Amino acid sequence: MHRTAVIGALTLSSMHTLLVVPTYNEAETIAEVLRGARAAVPDLEVVVVDDGSPDGTAEIAAATGRDIGGVHVLRRGRRIGFGDAYRAGFSWGLQRGAEVLLQMDADLSHDPGALPELVAGLAGHDLVIGSRYIPGGSVPHWSLHRRLLSRVGNRYAAFMLGLALHDVTSGYRAWRADMLRAIDLESIQAEGYGFQIEMAYRAVNEGARVQEVPITFVDRVRGESKMSGAIIAEAMLLVTRWGIARDWAALRGVGPVARPSAPKESAAGRQQTR
Repeated sequence: MHRTAVIGALTLSSMHTLLVVPTYNEAETIAEVLRGARAAVPDLEVVVVDDGSPDGTAEIAAATGRDIGGVHVLRRGRRIGFGDAYRAGFSWGLQRGAEVLLQMDADLSHDPGALPELVAGLAGHDLVIGSRYIPGGSVPHWSLHRRLLSRVGNRYAAFMLGLALHDVTSGYRAWRADMLRAIDLESIQAEGYGFQIEMAYRAVNEGARVQEVPITFVDRVRGESKMSGAIIAEAMLLVTRWGIARDWAALRGVGPVARPSAPKESAAGRQQTR
């Protein structure tokens, strides 16, 4: 039976809820993701932001949408980037009155069945993060090296930015629309891991109430990963820069930390970062 998530006095079924799914060459998984999301949250709308996938991802998403309804496809003519795709999808939803906005990967690393739990967390929070690194969360089948790299990266980012969060790079999230508006999406320029970190950092600086809920993150079994060492390195460099700026602001006693920013065209940022 479908769970009803309650947000204040409203139920999920009475709210305009939008899931944003960026894609690039996800033809093997996108239909399953869309059907899984619809099964988990029957009244959910979805916007697929496709960066000109040559494998026909956009066409498959559109065809699936005609079958299940409530799926919109934003076709972008070229490979622009992961963070920019999320900004486009969020902005599209906010302009159309979405009250709750969700985000997830298109490669089945995120279980669509967890969507109701993320939305339910918004009952008392502005941002809910699906976390691999709290009790109940897991990353099965990862190598020790990958586990260490991800854990160290998350802990470093949290330490440098003063965030009491365990998984700042997770891309499985639920947002209240008002928090996304407060963040000022147009001024966020980071991509990849850096985008997820910057969004969480901005939300905390805006006073967001943040909750982490446990998820199981499963490696893709179809398609090709878009993550690279350059993307991870860029994220850590940005975190270091933001952390230094944060500490400098604290030493000067200027109050709240200035919002982080990133170069508009970095080497890794020009790559697709899913």
